[in-house]
Amino acid sequence: MQIPYRHSEKIKINQHTKTPSAARLVAFPVAICILPEKPGAADWAQLPDAGILKPRFQQLRRRDRHANRLATDLPGESATHVIVQTLEPAAATFELLTRGRELAAAARARDPAAVSLQIAGFDPAVTARLVEIVVAALLAAACPMPCFKSEPDKPAALKRIDIQGLAARVDLSQLQAETVGNHLARWLSALPGNELTPGQYRKFIARLAKAEGWEMSFLNTRNLARRQAGAFLAVCQGSPVDDAGIVHLRYRPAPKARGKGGRKLALVGKGICFDTGGVNVKTAKYMNGMHEDMQGSAVALGTLLALSRLQAGFPVDCWLALAQNHVGSRAYKPNDVVTACNGTTIEVKHTDAEGRMVLADTLALASREKPTVMIDYATLTGACIYSLSSRYSGVFSNRDSLHASLTAAGRDSGERVWPFPQDKDFDEALKSDIADTLQCTLEGEADHILAARFLNRFVDDKINWVHVDLAASSHKGGLGHIPTETTGFGVRYTLNLLLQQTVLDRQWN
Repeated sequence: MQIPYRHSEKIKINQHTKTPSAARLVAFPVAICILPEKPGAADWAQLPDAGILKPRFQQLRRRDRHANRLATDLPGESATHVIVQTLEPAAATFELLTRGRELAAAARARDPAAVSLQIAGFDPAVTARLVEIVVAALLAAACPMPCFKSEPDKPAALKRIDIQGLAARVDLSQLQAETVGNHLARWLSALPGNELTPGQYRKFIARLAKAEGWEMSFLNTRNLARRQAGAFLAVCQGSPVDDAGIVHLRYRPAPKARGKGGRKLALVGKGICFDTGGVNVKTAKYMNGMHEDMQGSAVALGTLLALSRLQAGFPVDCWLALAQNHVGSRAYKPNDVVTACNGTTIEVKHTDAEGRMVLADTLALASREKPTVMIDYATLTGACIYSLSSRYSGVFSNRDSLHASLTAAGRDSGERVWPFPQDKDFDEALKSDIADTLQCTLEGEADHILAARFLNRFVDDKINWVHVDLAASSHKGGLGHIPTETTGFGVRYTLNLLLQQTVLDRQWN
């Protein structure tokens, strides 16, 4: 299985301090020009062919005073297609990313090999922000997705983005790393279940690990039985093929890049390659799309890839729980009692709550490595979608003091999240008469919170833990700058949380 996760790295990004001349602009099939919401004469003067563009935009505004986008062709043989967009720089990042997606879609419709981007009338800091947003959208739109049609979709022709008229060079290294990681997550998540079984997934990860220089080990079902990982094994015992297990990847920074302080990150991802619901089988409506129930693992893997690209100065361990939840005579069933590897006994109530079962043992094993911060990702509960829709994802932490940073990372990155409570009295709903805990309840009330409380049992109290319930993993029409229904939500968010909010350096309480 070949996955073109490096596609965006082949698109050359050039940065120029000179304002393009009209003669230079005709070399581009598509040009995007960004101006303030109310552009002044000095702003227009920075654009080539302003004598053509300004009257046309003003005419558009006379017809519709709320209009903020002009799409027009310049006269001449080249007929460069120019998109003039006005933006309010104080707008939220999510709103700006959405405008970026719209601009990228308009450019993609022309399928240009090269795009010119000019941002005029803003101070350098705002310019850098808008450059990052528009380039992020252009790259995301150019990344191919799986296609099994007899006549495949034509790949994007984009090979070059030229950013014009900059006062200073913009650092796009984080964006480029994020794009690679997000593309990997989206591609893997969109693959059909028969193309991405746990066994096939593991083989791809092994090739990726070799290419990226990561250490890799695999705990198969025999290894997990020796570790008494009964929660994980309960889920996969109904599988007709013995290919489930936990992948452990290790990234270690080069000695020169290694930071001080012994900080260590663990990423954990739910990798259910298909979820039938098990004995409590899903209906057709809810089983459709369950090949994407492994998106948590894809986001963890994409985040690891992005951090590797950035040569992060701290060690990262990535744990991927790969399995399928099958219906069959050997499948686990309600009222079974199993024991996780940390000794916790669990009474099963609903076999479609399999994600928290595989994560329980995976989190417990990851905790033994004593990371400073542990983040897990999972398409875990419908309750989180009911609470937030698919526009936001839910976040939980065993450190209340982190809520402000968790929310700030979502606001700043444009991958929006909302924190939910983790009060201990929620545990009352999970009391079992015969085991240490119920897996879930059948009532469904606050299931996203109860799932987090259940998972909290398997995380060492000394570890700073964040649980991301990926309600926004799939959103019709795309989300933010991402044009596909499969969003890869979490890679961009996590990079902001680690690098802009610096949570690895924080003292949590």
